[in-house]
Amino acid sequence: MQPGDGSSLLGSWTYRSLINDPNISTGFDGLEFGRGELRVEQWNLDGFSGRLVFGDTYQFALTGSASFGEPRTLALRGTGDTADSANQIYDYLGHLVPPWRGVVDQRTVLVGSVFRAVAHGSAQAGAVASWYAVKH
Repeated sequence: MQPGDGSSLLGSWTYRSLINDPNISTGFDGLEFGRGELRVEQWNLDGFSGRLVFGDTYQFALTGSASFGEPRTLALRGTGDTADSANQIYDYLGHLVPPWRGVVDQRTVLVGSVFRAVAHGSAQAGAVASWYAVKH
């Protein structure tokens, strides 16, 4: 990938987010914050855009910025724009995991944290979780 070229990041990613629970006894089922499909439509020096899809009626329009330093970084805002996500806002900070040398089958992965910017229903603003996305 050339510096400033985000073309290899375009496309679909499997997205998962996890509650930051330090209790080692908590099983993975008890850590799930969300899972869906991250769709990267644009990533370049002008910014980032895409969608985060958790189902037909629970989706977010993603906008933000990307830097092409090492590691590559993105700062996103997800704004709910479907029936079940309307008026919900989440902020994301993520990094592209650099490639290892001499490994087998390394996938392209983004890792970061997500912050609930606006309360909705019984979900309070201020919740933070970790997330990662694996490119298809």
